[in-house]
Amino acid sequence: MEVEHLLKIKFKNIFFILLGAAIFSFGIIHFNIENNLAEGGFTGITLILYNLFEIDPAISNLVLNIPLFLIGWRLLGRNAFIYTIIGTVAVSLFLWIFQYHIRLSIPLHEDLTLAALFAGVFIGIGLGIIFRYGGTTGGVDIIARLVNKYVGWSFGKTMFLFDAFVILSATVTYLNYKEAMYTLVAVFVGARVIDFIQEGAYAAKAAMIISEKNAEIANRIIKELDRGATILNGRGTFTGYQKEVLYCVIARNEIFRLRNLIQQIDPHAFVAVNDVHDVLGEGFTLDENKNPLHD
Repeated sequence: MEVEHLLKIKFKNIFFILLGAAIFSFGIIHFNIENNLAEGGFTGITLILYNLFEIDPAISNLVLNIPLFLIGWRLLGRNAFIYTIIGTVAVSLFLWIFQYHIRLSIPLHEDLTLAALFAGVFIGIGLGIIFRYGGTTGGVDIIARLVNKYVGWSFGKTMFLFDAFVILSATVTYLNYKEAMYTLVAVFVGARVIDFIQEGAYAAKAAMIISEKNAEIANRIIKELDRGATILNGRGTFTGYQKEVLYCVIARNEIFRLRNLIQQIDPHAFVAVNDVHDVLGEGFTLDENKNPLHD
């Protein structure tokens, strides 16, 4: 049963990596190349080679990534390496398909703003899906994955810095200033979309509450919001007094009710609210994830 479960997860990941590669490649062909926009990373390098020497991006993408495959094998492990091979080959395959066999007419030459937005969204969604399911498309994706693993930077941040260098090179070689600026817009949008998909589409709110009436507030949260809460021990640095800190996670549409609830009980309570991504556990994920002992 456990082996079957692992195989199921593996095939699911491969499916979504292929889907992400298709979305990414569609965006490159129909919005970047079609509107003479550059791109960052190794894909941007392939576009430079395409515009200067007419080298097929599908071929240069594979050739440029061969050295990084060796790095990926040594540092990312067997599964990540397999997913990287699949992602990179899939991107080259779909680039070839969309460039020579399934080329749609999407006239955006007169509106580079829309072209840049479409490019950023398609590339961001494609890469975000690939990353979320453990894959990469080679090139700077491997570098971003390694930096995320060892340094803690988000994928979008690492890629944006690398992309800026490649786009500067593209500007020097074949872009005009207008196309370069719209390319930056596309890359920025893509980076934000990648982070959005990586961190989770569901965003919740976490509240830290310091009050003399934490017990009453916690009871009201349980009864009225049907949410749990945790009391943490803290100490004020100014007074040195021991304080209880109430911590709870709620849905975004419940934050107004929580504020009103706290205001009614203790108008002088200190409340700090932060965004939370990828919430797992009872009350937020599927019921099948609940501990049977709590039923």
